[in-house]
This record gives sequence, C-alpha cells and structure tokens, in this order.
Amino acid sequence: MSETRKIVIDDQEIEVDPALTLLQACEQVGIEVPRFCYHERLSIAGNCRMCLVEVVGGPPKPAASCAMQVKDLRPGPDGAPPVVKTNSPMVKKAREGVMEFLLINHPLDCPICDQGGECDLQDQAMAYGVDFSRYREAKRATEDLDLGPLVETHMTRCISCTRCVRFTTEVAGITQMGQTGRGEDAEITSYLGETLKSNLQGNIIDLCPVGALVSKPYAFTARPWELTKTESVDVMDAMGSAIRVDTKGREVMRILPRNHDGVNEEWISDKTRFVWDGLRRQRLDKPYVRVDGKLRPASWPEALAAASKAIKGAQKVAGLVGDLAPTEAAFALKELVEGQGGSVECRVDGAALPAGNRAAYVGTARIEDIDTAQAIMLIGADPRVEAPVLGARIRKAWISGARVGVLGAPIDLTFPYDQIGEGPADLDAILQQDHSAVAERNSIIIVGQAALCRPDGAAVLAACQRLADSTSSGLLILQTAAGRVGAMDVDATTDGGMDAALDGADVVYNLGADELEIAEGAFVIYQGSHGDRGAHRADVILPAAAYTEEAGLFVNMEGRPQLAFRAGFPPGEAKENWAILRALSAELDARQPWDTLPQLRQALVKAAPVLSQIDMVPENAGEPLPEAEMAASAFAAGATDFYLSNPIARASQLMAELSRNAADRANQPIAAE
Repeated sequence: MSETRKIVIDDQEIEVDPALTLLQACEQVGIEVPRFCYHERLSIAGNCRMCLVEVVGGPPKPAASCAMQVKDLRPGPDGAPPVVKTNSPMVKKAREGVMEFLLINHPLDCPICDQGGECDLQDQAMAYGVDFSRYREAKRATEDLDLGPLVETHMTRCISCTRCVRFTTEVAGITQMGQTGRGEDAEITSYLGETLKSNLQGNIIDLCPVGALVSKPYAFTARPWELTKTESVDVMDAMGSAIRVDTKGREVMRILPRNHDGVNEEWISDKTRFVWDGLRRQRLDKPYVRVDGKLRPASWPEALAAASKAIKGAQKVAGLVGDLAPTEAAFALKELVEGQGGSVECRVDGAALPAGNRAAYVGTARIEDIDTAQAIMLIGADPRVEAPVLGARIRKAWISGARVGVLGAPIDLTFPYDQIGEGPADLDAILQQDHSAVAERNSIIIVGQAALCRPDGAAVLAACQRLADSTSSGLLILQTAAGRVGAMDVDATTDGGMDAALDGADVVYNLGADELEIAEGAFVIYQGSHGDRGAHRADVILPAAAYTEEAGLFVNMEGRPQLAFRAGFPPGEAKENWAILRALSAELDARQPWDTLPQLRQALVKAAPVLSQIDMVPENAGEPLPEAEMAASAFAAGATDFYLSNPIARASQLMAELSRNAADRANQPIAAE
C-alpha cells in the first residue's frame, strides 16, 4: 500500500494519498468544491479559479485546489498536519469575485437557453454568487461556430473553461478546436472554421458547463424537468455502454451517457447519442400478411395464424437471430424453432465463433484491461469505426505509453501505430518469433470481425489464441452486434453456421436480421421494429419493440451481462419480442412454459447460468481451438459505414446526413501544391 499523508480539511483530519489534488481530497471527505474547468478524465487546466480554497500557513491568497497536490502542502507548526479551509471568509470572497468575473460578459439569457435547468453556471451562481455586479460596461459578443449537424454553438456564453478543447485533443484525438487571442479577445474557435471530424464529438455537449455547446437535434424540444429518465444499455455497438434514455410522453427525446468505469467510462459515440430520431421513423406498428404478392395490414390473430400455418406445414424451419435481439428473445426463438425440429443461427454475418467455447467467442480479457496494457495488437479490427469509445480507451493507453500494432488493412486511428502485417501469412510469421520480451509486459490482443468473417475465420481465431497464449496476452473479441454474445451464450447456433441452418429450409423465422439477403422460395416470417430489408422480403410481419421499448438482457463483447430497461412503449400494435414468440408458441400447440418476463429469465438462467452474473465479467472457460490452415488472402477492411450499421440507424435522417458528410469528406479533392 502506498504511503499516505494526514491533512485537516474543515476541521476533519483524514489520511490521503499524497498524489491526490486538494479538490480530490475534499471529495473524499464529502465536501463539494465548485469547479468549471476541472474534469476527472481530462488534463488539469486550472484556469476557471472557481475551486479556490484557503491553505492555512500558505500564501496569503487562495489556492486553486484542482492544481495543487497534497504533497505540495507544508506541515503546520511542530509538524502538525497542514490545514485546508473550503468555507472561510477568504474563500467566500474569492468565489464571489470569480463568479462576478465570469458573469461580466455572460449574456444572462437563462430563460431562453437550452441548458437552463441543468447548467453548472446557473447552479453555482445561485450557490456562490452575489446579487449585484459592479460592472456597467457593455457585454462582449462573439460569433457562433459551425461545428456540424450535431453540436449547436452559442459562443457568447462561453467561459473559456477549455473542456471541449481538452476532450477533442486528448480523448477524441482531433485537433480542430483551440483557443486564440488573449484577454478580452480570447475565444474558443475551430481551425479554419472546420466542422468536427470525430465519432465522439457529442460528448463535448455534456462537458460544457454553460450553454455554449448544446445538442442541435434536441435543442428547444424539452426542459430537463419534463423528462422521464431511464437507465439502460446501448445496442449500437457491442460495448454495452451505460446510457440514460430521456423520454417525454411516448417519445425518446435524447440519450445521454452514464458513468461506468469498466465499460465506457462516461463517453458514448455519436451514433448512440443521436440515433433516437430513427426510433420514430419507418416503424412497424401493425402486423402484415402477404396476399397475392402484396403486403396488407392484418390483425394479430390473422398474422399469428398465417405464421403458425406456415410453420406447421414446413419440412424444415430456420430461425435467424438479428444483431439487436435481446437474449430473452434469442432464447425464446431457439426453444420455439428447435421444438418444431428446426435450427437457429445468430452468426448471420458468417463470423467463425465456436459454439459453447466462451473463451473463444468472448475472449479472456476485460475492456478495462486496455488501460494498463503496455502493448496492444489489433487483428482485423478498426475500433474507431466499430466501437469508437473502445478506440478512445486504446488511445488513452497509447498516451500512457502503450505501443499499438495493427495486423490487417491499414486503418485511420487517432494516433500513430505500427503496421505489422496485412494477413494470415504475417500472423503465422509472428507466431514463429520469440515472445519472451512481450510476455513480461501487460499486453492484449483485440480480434475484429474482418478476421473472423471469412471461410478460414476459425483457423485465424485459433492462431490468435495461440499468439495470446505464447505472449501471455489477454484476448478480446471486438464484436459489432449487441445481441451476438447473449445469443451465443444460449447456444442459438447450428453446426455448419448459417448455410447449414438455411439449407433446405422452407420457412425462415427472421428475428430482426436485416443485414442479409434470404433467397427466393422460402416463406419468411419477419419479427422486428423497422421496415428495413427483412420486412421487404417477409410474407408475414410481426411488429416488435425497439431496444428502448422493452426490458432486455444484453451481453457485451467482454461477456458482461447487462440489463436494459424499458423507457417507453412501442408504437401502435407492436409488442415485446418475447411476448410475440410466446403467443405464437400457443398457436403452434407448443405453449412455452412462461407467461411473464421474470419466468422467462428463470428458464434462461437455468439454461445459461453465466447470465445470472449481472454487470460482472465472469472468468471465461473454453478449450483452445484446433490448429488449421489459414488462407493467403489479406484481411479485408472492417465496417464500412459507421452511421448506417443497423435498421434504427438507417431510419434516422441525422445518421443519413452524417454518413453523407463523411463520404463527402473522404472524396474531397486535394489541391496540388
């Protein structure tokens, strides 16, 4: 255990780590120190001066508690512990003075400011400000920036805390924002008026302590006290980021991050934050049945009868589990289809993930292991596109000194890396090398879908396991589908993969799988939330709830089971996924033995006990995969379009605009010099 030092804060004597700042030491005692520029996950700027405290026996002026460490304090007389005061007359006067300065140029437009009701400046002016100002000069105004379609700016409100600059530079890894000028002319601006080019830029909305940066899509649609707040889990990628869904009536108004140190810290990607407009568009709100080649609206009894008739008359039934399906729905579909003699498959993209071997389809590492890794190898993975928050975590490790190597197609990360190969031949060559130097360091291997969604994917995964073993590295599988690991845990798989499941099937039950084409001839029952590709191909459509409209269990890429809670209700006649399957089972005279979600979860946990460990990362067991020959071809590029990867995102107008902007930037001609 590291040494500690005694200090006295407001007459309370405590022992703390000398490396802590005074502000952190005050928080350990439970004393709140106001701040604007300080943030736990960003570098220390020390420029807002709101966190001033009095150090007894120190300089005759208040000290910035965010920038002074406990070890910098001098002991009192006769070696007594140093004394810090956070509520003395000196501190009170200092805070009132700082607040007065901050409000000199602030427009005081709280009634029409979109941050009203959740504004740090508003709260702290009430707590620490005074009811008058000695300044009568005209207020300064600045021009607003155009940062793109996500972040709306009102730069006259800016107090130059530089949180947005530090976040974009340190966490997001872009260099478009900075501060120019001095004194009255100082202002936050973007380089040459550029818009932000990051999949994480929405986080600066949360970081801004005033109303200078607000959400453009959400602006002026609701006040915070009108919203119902529901804690849930994100499904836009397989990280399982902790989120809060804010609803007004039946509508989702915005999605915000929650703090979870083990998964997303307190960041979320722009797709997670802004995809909510896709929950309102192209929704399936009533059942449909295809009659004479055309889909027509039907009642639930009609649609269930048509689906039941098709399944009863089928020679073989295949069930496909989509990327956004909760684990309960995957389990219910497996029970239903296998009860009819059919087979179910969740690896709809052809990923070579071995059934029943959790150490192979989840890996042996945790997401937070990235923080302490000294060497990170990415094999067929592009975290900046496939899981931007994971990419930010890898960048944090790189800033701390980790070396990052990429084996696969060259990718655009926010930091330099070593390109150590492009395909299986290079992986083979690395396996032959001596790894004793790497084995002594913390290291992690992250395998992406570009390496697994190939005919030799199983051989590549086996080689990655051997490499992890010989280098004493942790192994992490970068899944891209939020529902995949949970479906693998309940063994919603078929020997031979999707081809074997669909081979000879005359009825296909498609549970929200919209990223594949189903051949003509089969009768397709589609259960999903949006009118996407799967619904166009369907003969019967059963409208289901989206992820914010039903409670569900999702298992993230590290194997952590997490609960998503219902924030609203599905539109029209749409029902919860598990309830539709339960109703259909009764039509098939194979009634499933549960009538409520808790009963279904009891059966689920009995079948897959690992799912009972909510918000914990279990030790993943499994045998090493057998060695096999890998193909010569290099790994292809991974996910192509970050913004349009699932039916909800494809229904979103904002995601379409962002996708178009990204494509335009990529195709921009570069002038010859």
